[in-house]
Amino acid sequence: MTSPQPRDLQEEHVLEPAREAHISQDVDVVIVGAGVAGLAAAHHLTRAGLTTAVLEAAPRVGGRMSTEKVDGFRLDRQGRPLSTSYPELRRTPGLEALALRSFSPGVLLHSDGRHHRAYAPLHRRSARGALTAVRALASAPRLPGTAVRPGGHSGPSARPAGPLGRPLDQARLGGALARLAATPPGGILGRPELPAAQALSARGFPARTVDGFLRPLLAALLCDPDLTTSSRCADLALHSFATGRLCVPEGGCDTLPELLAAALPPGTVRTGVHVTAVSTTSVTTRDHGVLPCRSLVLATGARAAAALLPGLRVPAFHPVTVVHHTADEPPLGEPALLLDADRSGPVTHTAVISQVDPTRAPAGRALVSSTVLGTPPAAAGLDAAVRAQLARLYGTSTRRWELLAVHHDPEAVPAMPPPHDLCRPVRLLAGLYVCGDHRGTSTVQGALHSGRRAARALLRDLGVRPAPANRPLEKAA
Repeated sequence: MTSPQPRDLQEEHVLEPAREAHISQDVDVVIVGAGVAGLAAAHHLTRAGLTTAVLEAAPRVGGRMSTEKVDGFRLDRQGRPLSTSYPELRRTPGLEALALRSFSPGVLLHSDGRHHRAYAPLHRRSARGALTAVRALASAPRLPGTAVRPGGHSGPSARPAGPLGRPLDQARLGGALARLAATPPGGILGRPELPAAQALSARGFPARTVDGFLRPLLAALLCDPDLTTSSRCADLALHSFATGRLCVPEGGCDTLPELLAAALPPGTVRTGVHVTAVSTTSVTTRDHGVLPCRSLVLATGARAAAALLPGLRVPAFHPVTVVHHTADEPPLGEPALLLDADRSGPVTHTAVISQVDPTRAPAGRALVSSTVLGTPPAAAGLDAAVRAQLARLYGTSTRRWELLAVHHDPEAVPAMPPPHDLCRPVRLLAGLYVCGDHRGTSTVQGALHSGRRAARALLRDLGVRPAPANRPLEKAA
């Protein structure tokens, strides 16, 4: 089957572009940027009784949380799962209708030609059973005492220790995850800080456990293949893994920002507005004049924020490439996140995402989404390298799979090397605030939390009491 070239973004829905007459000249707060941080800040401010205007230069909301629509497929441009344990998914107004589709508990690890499951059962705090490795799941039947090797061939083999190590190693790892799950996030912030890779080596885990499970898991959660991230951020990621379920928003990752935008008062969000200068009392736009305000929240990405406010730090970034294929049949019979513990190719993690969320593919088709971290192979060889690795990971031929899209973002995730301030200041001065995933953790949780922090700082300066915003999170499917 001929593989088509990746297509340009085809949005099913965008907000009405701004016109000068439609932008209110009398608002309390102007928010520059309609990513999830800015939209969250707008909700917290609106609930407290302030009027807001959210200005977005792009034709759509969401920033990096965007989804391409191609022939009935919904293709995320970012390959990072969320967690049902993110507190801000419960605290952010406007997300009451958010539906989360969960992966199978834990993850599947591909190692030595086998699939191994590793998971931390929810609400378990004992070391015993906190992390369980279950039977190997092979893509083809095999006789007792055989292992499926790359390519699907089986033969006599002694059962290896697996990526989790021996039973004693698994018990030690389970105890560590159980203790981490029982530790409040505030307690994690007080731990000594090292690069995550160095911290893992210093904790006494055997190399097999570190290389076979912790490294690939953290690489997927942090989008950092070299684990240069702060160990505190890595521990927070493991805490989310141990206390929740990995998941994705139903319908695509853009569902989350679109829900936030749709729940704001009509006319609040205006797309296609290019801001050229900001101050505490006004915003200058390229095509819509000067808009006065009482306060301003800058909610763009780190680089755009620094362009408007010189002096703001621009972090390094982790590049991410997401490759989407479609197949006639799902190559895996469950909605699992599959990690390559052997690191046998450019893909760090992959999933039959249509098994997780059936809305992402038309009936009768399977959607396989795979993530490449770091600098990908040259474009001409990327698809071939990914297909070859996916054939090993799924134990099936990928020659007839169709390439739908390749999404590469060189600045997908702000880096968080130590020392990293997980609560960087959001108040620059009275009337001027900044938020985004570059102000805390480089996650959706971090972006939403920074929006709430910026809104609370602004309300304190104005002497306005924030409205409570807490609700139970609907059980993920």
